[in-house]
Amino acid sequence: MSTASITKENWWALVLGGVATLIFGLAVVFWPGLTVTTLLYLFSAYVLISGVVNVMGSINTVGVVDAWFLPTILGAFELGVGVYLLRHVAVKFTTFVLLIGLVLIVRGVVEAVGAYYVPARAVVARVQVMSYVSGLAAIVAGIVILFSKASAGVSFVWILGLYAIVVGILHVTQLSNGNR
Repeated sequence: MSTASITKENWWALVLGGVATLIFGLAVVFWPGLTVTTLLYLFSAYVLISGVVNVMGSINTVGVVDAWFLPTILGAFELGVGVYLLRHVAVKFTTFVLLIGLVLIVRGVVEAVGAYYVPARAVVARVQVMSYVSGLAAIVAGIVILFSKASAGVSFVWILGLYAIVVGILHVTQLSNGNR
């Protein structure tokens, strides 16, 4: 969920999304025998959870945040990618990498644009900055993943995992610093 669209009523969405992102990142980085199929299942579960959290969390921001629909669009996109990957487990590696890169870029754009449109009364300035940073990190990770060579599978996994760990920690710690 876009960090900037968090209000007092839906702080739980950022915590749940942050925990899911962190768990996904830790599993990707610290699972030495990770196969592409296992990564596909992990990523599918992650985007399904993230999609549900984005859609449900954005419902609480209707009327509070001008760009409340952006997390809904992101959530629907993530749900679509998750369902597609679960239904097409034998998807080609290049298609899988393309979908991951696109999800990260769309997530980054939604977070950055969402941070811009949030009224000052709805968010603390550091949450807005964190949303910009998180969005930029997602865009950069997505672009790097998209332009990685197919033979660079290990670096692709590391980039994805490290991105997920950093962003998961950012989301969870930002709320524990008193932004609820």
